[in-house]
Amino acid sequence: MLPIKPHLWFDHEAKEAAEFYASLMPDSAVNYANHFPMPGGDCQVVEFTVAGQPFFGISAGQGLGINPSISFMINFDPSRDPDAAKRIDEVWNKLIEGGKVMMPLDRYPFSERYGWVADKYGVSWQLILTNPSGDERPVIVPSLMFTEPVAGKADEAIGFYTSVFKDGKRGITAPRPEDMGPDKAGTLMYADFYLDHTWLAAMDSAHQHGFNFNDAVSLLIPCETQEEIDYYWSALSVGGEPGQCGWLKDKYGVSWQVASTVMFDALKNGSPEQIARVTQAFMTMQKVDVAALQQAYNG
Repeated sequence: MLPIKPHLWFDHEAKEAAEFYASLMPDSAVNYANHFPMPGGDCQVVEFTVAGQPFFGISAGQGLGINPSISFMINFDPSRDPDAAKRIDEVWNKLIEGGKVMMPLDRYPFSERYGWVADKYGVSWQLILTNPSGDERPVIVPSLMFTEPVAGKADEAIGFYTSVFKDGKRGITAPRPEDMGPDKAGTLMYADFYLDHTWLAAMDSAHQHGFNFNDAVSLLIPCETQEEIDYYWSALSVGGEPGQCGWLKDKYGVSWQVASTVMFDALKNGSPEQIARVTQAFMTMQKVDVAALQQAYNG
């Protein structure tokens, strides 16, 4: 299995955003960008890496609206970078330009330095100066916020996800010790978990945020075989809502893409004719058919 790729759906600026994110930190790059035809016109796609975490972006209009229900935690770890305290300020200053501060970069009970910001493209980032004596985590950790109507379901969801993914395991779990406003005792202030070579985090918030999970930020599972696609499509869609082109919503409303590596090979290496054939075949699918994509790719 390959690592999960967060998929960001922009109206028009996927490549511009990818270039911005690739400028933030070391071990970051735009890997490739391309176009493919859709009924409403060409869509731009871009694969990029931020601090070793792979992402995929698309410019496809439709105004889905990226929101903070899935954000990206950036760990600045002094044990790995002696200048971590300086780096967190540098990255914060880049992200707040044209963006919106959700929690100021400051000292909090859980961290000497932490801040939450939505950047100028609407993507949310949580920057934290990590305790070097804690368990090591990747620099980037996608973080899911379970709000109404699924507030209080984060721990249950982690149990579901770690049961579906064969390498799934729990990490840190920090439940609320008592009721805190609308958030009930036992709901998660923070937890992290491991799926498919990828660390993710989750929290509950029963406050009225005015947003919830949507398709603008989804979790893409790159599958190398039809067997993998069949398994994850079946397991994740239980109680949820299957969609088109490998998309589905699970029973908590989180959007996943159960995708074939054939599609991404075509987008990266294919000719315009090959890309057109593959995307034409892809657009007719609900669950992805690897053999049909490969046949279209081969012509």
